Amino acid sequence: MNKKIYIRLAFTNIKNNRKTYIPYILTSVLTVMMLFIMHGLARNDSVGEGKIAQILMLASIVIMIFAVIFLFYTNSFLIKRRKKEIGVYNILGMGKGHIAKMLVMETIITAGVSIGFGLLLGLLFSRLMWLLLTRLINYDTRMEYMVHPETLTGTVVLFLIIFVMTLIYNLMQIKLSNPAELLRGGTVGEREPKTKLLLTALGVLLVGAGYYIAVTVESPLAAIQLFFVAVIMVILGTYALFTAGSIAVLKLLRKNKKFYYQSKHFTAVSGMLYRMKQNAAGLANICILSTMVLVLVSTSVSMYLGTEDMLHVRYPKEISVRLYGTAKESEDKIETIISEVADKHKVKMKGQTRTHYGSSAATLSENTIRLAPAGNYGEKDVKEVYMIPREDYIRMTGENIDLEEDEVIFYTTAEETYGWKELQIEDKSYRIVKELHDMWTEPKDDNRLTEGLFLVFSDTEQIEGWLQYIREHSDMREEWIQNICRMRYETSFDLKGEEEACALAEEELGQRIQNEAPEAELDSRELSKREFYGLYGGLLFIGIYLGAMFLMATVLIIYYKQISEGFDDRERYQIMQKVGMGKQEVKRCIRSQVLLVFFLPLAVAVLHVAVAFPVVKKLLALIYLTNESLFLMCTVGTIGVFAVFYAVVYGVTAREYYRIVK
Repeated sequence: MNKKIYIRLAFTNIKNNRKTYIPYILTSVLTVMMLFIMHGLARNDSVGEGKIAQILMLASIVIMIFAVIFLFYTNSFLIKRRKKEIGVYNILGMGKGHIAKMLVMETIITAGVSIGFGLLLGLLFSRLMWLLLTRLINYDTRMEYMVHPETLTGTVVLFLIIFVMTLIYNLMQIKLSNPAELLRGGTVGEREPKTKLLLTALGVLLVGAGYYIAVTVESPLAAIQLFFVAVIMVILGTYALFTAGSIAVLKLLRKNKKFYYQSKHFTAVSGMLYRMKQNAAGLANICILSTMVLVLVSTSVSMYLGTEDMLHVRYPKEISVRLYGTAKESEDKIETIISEVADKHKVKMKGQTRTHYGSSAATLSENTIRLAPAGNYGEKDVKEVYMIPREDYIRMTGENIDLEEDEVIFYTTAEETYGWKELQIEDKSYRIVKELHDMWTEPKDDNRLTEGLFLVFSDTEQIEGWLQYIREHSDMREEWIQNICRMRYETSFDLKGEEEACALAEEELGQRIQNEAPEAELDSRELSKREFYGLYGGLLFIGIYLGAMFLMATVLIIYYKQISEGFDDRERYQIMQKVGMGKQEVKRCIRSQVLLVFFLPLAVAVLHVAVAFPVVKKLLALIYLTNESLFLMCTVGTIGVFAVFYAVVYGVTAREYYRIVK
């Protein structure tokens, strides 16, 4: 056959199957564009090699993996719908070799259009995405956007490989099938599926276990370790429940005669039951992707909108200077620098605190603290211990209290107080003179990564003694012991004055501390603001970007599912109309079926997000986002917007489904 005939056949086939091919090509174009833009942003020289570049590169890898899986997945819908058409070609005299050449030409056309238009749109919108990113991360310098040749070639090579893989898959499907199987196409295997009680029970068990972890986890440290375990359990459980549980539910509905023997329910339930085996994976994919969209967007928006809150939680005071060691000369130097900078810029210090303390990791079992623990112990037992001398306590509180050598004042950052009268530190017993309900050093916070225990001793010598004990008995790394297990001095304060003067004062103070007191560290809320906005602005960009990609995947899976079911149901509904079912009854049946199938994944996704809310809240607290109302508002808002979008997609696909059936 002439080569031009294959090209003509390929264009004709794409045109005749435009309801399935156009969405596939459009999705391929958008995926090429999204990878090209993201990879270009990650490799841009202006971004550098910091956290933003790492986040962008990680997002590029996610898009690459997504492109391989998703385009391969959607291609399976295309070849399934076209098996009957290809079978007709085969019966009419086209050999499998000729069909293969036709499929090769179709793949070349699809790949050429997808990659070509994807790169063109990527070049057109890359600068816009670049401007959006720089806006979100609060970059105030002029930055150039450049396209690296590696980005162009890498994108082309990856998608060429994907299209070659899909072509090989399609050719194998044709080679391994005979004409009769091809003609049956999508109707193969439409038997009533068996009820798999074991798989249903496993799904309930997995989802229940994942939910239990999400609801009962208390420690933020435990949340980090258990979150991904819970996610995997819920994903596997969701697939099991949609595969087996949905069949069990449909059979229960069929046994309910009052519900089942209604025209709209009879057709919907019976049709879904016979196709649920092949549709379960699609419904589960829609549910999981919807959950990912909701979690990604709600958390990234919360982090960005809560940046100011996080800054205030991370830095309770605008400026904090920490000095390792307690040499009087070094302390005086720090205070002199602070005073000179404040005077120079005409700003005043407000709420200044000065504290000497020693600190160490320790374990707490009942009322016994082990500063050099031995043996096995759980993460819940690990605490941070801070030891403060009595004279600092008196200076900061104004409370003149006497402490003997065997007496301490006790404070915990946990919300609940312990109410102990006695405390054991290693082999020495102390009487707790007073347990504080608040302290100037740190407010109470149950979301702290590890609980902080503050002990006020009678004098500095006792603290030095315990630090020496840790150095001699701890099995921690020697470097860690030398750096951490020594007395420190810390002063913290807010600045009062004109905003510009305060900003200049913080900047100069940071420079002078770095140059004149290298043994000290400065934490500044204002100086950290750019880094915070850069990080969380970048995460917002990635969250919305990946959320849009997963949303695109969700829409396409829904569309193909509805189109596929429309073609499968057309003959059945036509027969029912011939035996007396009216058009209005057909519409009611279609609405009942589509509503049930369409909104079930959304309902389950919303349930997943609601149950995950407590554990995600604890994870966000680790990065200092403790504004629960903000996170709740962002989550509810995201669900609302997504539900509206989902309803619009439902309206479009339901109309298309009815046109096919009619």
